[in-house]
Amino acid sequence: MKLKIFFLSVFLLSAVVFAQSAKLNEAAPDFRLKDSNGKEHSLSDFKGKVVVLEWINYDCPFVKKHYNSKNMQSLQEKYTKQGVIWLAVCSSAPGKQGNFSADEINKRSKEYEAKFTVYLIDEDGKVGKMYGAKTTPHMYVINKEGKLVYAGGIDDKASTDIEDIGKAKNYVSSALDEVLSGKQVSVQSSTPYGCSVKY
Repeated sequence: MKLKIFFLSVFLLSAVVFAQSAKLNEAAPDFRLKDSNGKEHSLSDFKGKVVVLEWINYDCPFVKKHYNSKNMQSLQEKYTKQGVIWLAVCSSAPGKQGNFSADEINKRSKEYEAKFTVYLIDEDGKVGKMYGAKTTPHMYVINKEGKLVYAGGIDDKASTDIEDIGKAKNYVSSALDEVLSGKQVSVQSSTPYGCSVKY
């Protein structure tokens, strides 16, 4: 009997873990995180909206490439103007690269003229692991029905060279353009590149 209970517990635990893992073309797992101003947000708060998740670490050279060039901010501005919710998520653990005080986050975001909707803090890494975020940046697109329709790199040029941005195929803008025009996303996944998420 005890053995049966043990296996049932393991099965239920596995089911819970499995249910919380992000998978393409399935409902994106809900989460709740505080932003850099201390306000809480849930993914479900944005029901009916297209949502982008951008894993971020301001000290990562790959992130700096896209922010120093204003590439990321241009994307953020273009699509938030079209009603897209853009959530920057930092899963850097305390003491690790990319983990900053709220004041430092807001200072850097202002200096970069970031155009995301909010910057969310995921210090224990639960949300990052739920989504399988491996790099900064690692990008996700969720459609109006709440399904994950893109996961991967921002583009196809895995470098820190700003000059490569103009030559790159931007997977995020392609996915967003298709989603916003009611089309199927043609490239739903790609290999993410960048610094490892500092769990």
